[in-house]
Amino acid sequence: MKKVEAIIKPFKLDEVKEALHEVGIQGITVTEAKGFGRQKGHTELYRGAEYVVDFLPKVKLEVVMDDGMVERAVEAIQQAAQTGRIGDGKIFITPIEEVVRIRTGEKGSQAI
Repeated sequence: MKKVEAIIKPFKLDEVKEALHEVGIQGITVTEAKGFGRQKGHTELYRGAEYVVDFLPKVKLEVVMDDGMVERAVEAIQQAAQTGRIGDGKIFITPIEEVVRIRTGEKGSQAI
């Protein structure tokens, strides 16, 4: 099993959710996040004063899946989240040792 984490632009969330649903992903966890990479934030004007917005709004998606679904899921996220501009985000893939469904006690793939 693998955990796929994607940091994307907030307005791309619905497109990514639909793309994942189309490849067979049933459950995702979404967290609002803030951060920056190469984008490095930007300067804004507020009541005549200039200030720097360091951390930009992002959305973090987390999905745990069987190894066989990872490639399709990553492709779906990449295509749906891409705008071609700086700040489109990143996808991280990490191994998962075990999953346990709290309600039933199921383990492994059955718990996903």
